[in-house]
Amino acid sequence: MNRIAKISAVIALAVAGILPRAAAQEDYRFDIGAGIGMTGYLGDANTANLWSRPGWDAEILFRYILNPRWNFKTNFFVGSLSGDSSTMTNVFPNGASFKFSTLFYELGEMAEFHFFNYGMGETYRRLKRWTPYIAAGVSLTAWSVDGKPGATFTIPLGAGFKFKPSLRWNIGLEFLMKKTFTDRIDGEQLSDPYGIKSEFMKNTDWYSTFTISISYEFSKRCAVCHYKD
Repeated sequence: MNRIAKISAVIALAVAGILPRAAAQEDYRFDIGAGIGMTGYLGDANTANLWSRPGWDAEILFRYILNPRWNFKTNFFVGSLSGDSSTMTNVFPNGASFKFSTLFYELGEMAEFHFFNYGMGETYRRLKRWTPYIAAGVSLTAWSVDGKPGATFTIPLGAGFKFKPSLRWNIGLEFLMKKTFTDRIDGEQLSDPYGIKSEFMKNTDWYSTFTISISYEFSKRCAVCHYKD
């Protein structure tokens, strides 16, 4: 009987030692990071080549990790935009030529949808350390050209790729096109050069960000594993 009790005790200790490791899950609710990249502009001072006069951008970001498929991101961008109509084939009335440069500031809210369950952990969750994703949201952009400030709502749309080199770190690559609701991001002189009234999809400015970022997850969701989609 003593031998059976000893064996039972050994098995119980072994199971107790195994279970915490099997149940423990490094699952975090938030993600914070930063990135740098390049910008492009499409508008009256550049109607064809998005990258004809590339600028720079810097980003700080904060994510709420809802689950392995959905994230919600707050981001802040600062960057440069510029254009020069003298390089275009289009001709303005009276042969006029315009160029501009500006810094922009953008605060946005975005939803990200992962194509795969993104993360590291138990195999039953079918997590992958990498995933492509699509993103969309809304933002507010401010700028100033020739001392005249402006602001507009913007709709960012795009796609990206994430890779997890370790449990809490993420590397991301993201391209976003930003649809603005203004024709003045390139300055007042180019707000209506052809006398054409602006509409949602016509005669308004666009810009893009192409950014590589690194981020760190924190705030553990739970100490014991519970299945979640």
